[in-house]
Amino acid sequence: MITRGRDRVPRARVARVLPLDAAQAWSLVADVRHHTRWVPLTRVDVTRPSTGTTLHGWDRWPDGSAPEVGDEILAVSGPGARRGAPGLVDRMRIERFEAPLGAVPGVAVFSKVGPVILGTARIEVEPLGHGSSRVTWTEAVHLRGLPRGATQLLGALLLDGMLRYVMGQAEREARRLVAQRTSA
Repeated sequence: MITRGRDRVPRARVARVLPLDAAQAWSLVADVRHHTRWVPLTRVDVTRPSTGTTLHGWDRWPDGSAPEVGDEILAVSGPGARRGAPGLVDRMRIERFEAPLGAVPGVAVFSKVGPVILGTARIEVEPLGHGSSRVTWTEAVHLRGLPRGATQLLGALLLDGMLRYVMGQAEREARRLVAQRTSA
């Protein structure tokens, strides 16, 4: 769905209820290393500036930690991007990464810093109880060097479709995880 905040900026916003408790949903959706599985034709690399370590796709940090504030994300989309070919670069930095705590929702905020795509992405995970949570993913973007108002609306329209697809993929994965646990 396309929404507008108080600032009147168009945003793509998609929410889904996942059959996972908030901690599990957070680990699945807020951790950008999983996004490679869901976003077509895209590779996602994460760099931790404090150590200089770069992870590709599903790699885990050597110490087993999750992403954290300050980590830099490089998402590259294009026909051969998953094999290392060039494509559209979406460079981001984690500005906020607060896991859900009790009844308090978790919030992750990513600033999009260019070179072409600018704006923000926000993922919220709200505990609903009974092993389920609501995940809301919102993006507001514009393109550097083009009229901001036009590219904000175009970006929201394109991202709405992408977020619907990605959240559908995340929901299917969550359901598979639950099915595997119940059959084991």
